[in-house]
Amino acid sequence: MDINPKLIEEIVSQVLLKINNSPKEEKADAVSHSQDMILTEVGPAKKGTNPKEVVIGIGAAFSKKMHYTIKRIPHSVVLREVIAGIEEEGCVARVVRITRTTDVGFITNYAAKLAGSGIGIGIQSKGTTVISHKDLDPLTNLELFPLAPLITPDRYRAIGRNAAKYAKGESPIPVEVLLDQTVLPIYQPVAVLLHNRETSDVVIGGPHLEIEYKFAK
Repeated sequence: MDINPKLIEEIVSQVLLKINNSPKEEKADAVSHSQDMILTEVGPAKKGTNPKEVVIGIGAAFSKKMHYTIKRIPHSVVLREVIAGIEEEGCVARVVRITRTTDVGFITNYAAKLAGSGIGIGIQSKGTTVISHKDLDPLTNLELFPLAPLITPDRYRAIGRNAAKYAKGESPIPVEVLLDQTVLPIYQPVAVLLHNRETSDVVIGGPHLEIEYKFAK
């Protein structure tokens, strides 16, 4: 397949423009606003005890310096859909900001270890997502969704549902992973830029922060 360098350059330029025009951070670091969601950091996260609890681990820049996935899906939509999927299965969602890494495998592992059920979902700010169990190595998982440009809101909801099913001890059919290798050359430069942007917010050895979330009605 022939890749048009001018097309890639145009896409990267557009993404950078949109990033720079994204909603600004609030002065208070503990509170981050988007158009229809407020996330508030309320202190260090503790291990849960509810066996139906699924912890969603979000990246350091999620809805702070970054407000959209690489597919331009608002973070508020991503979080709303994942939480809705978890609740549809009768489970409870808890959100924790993982500040010490941008690796989605480790974000998920930390989230799973904090969950009362032992099931965690990790979401990078650019949209890459993983479901895992606390006893699995960070480089292994229950379900992996590596191509963020192909993850749609309905799939984020399905990811939430499946995570809840794992929490209930079920063995759900994995959410379909769309594979299209043609997106890699186009989105890879953008993915690097977004990853570097989130990495700038990482705090070495930083705490896992409990998040209270509020959506606009």
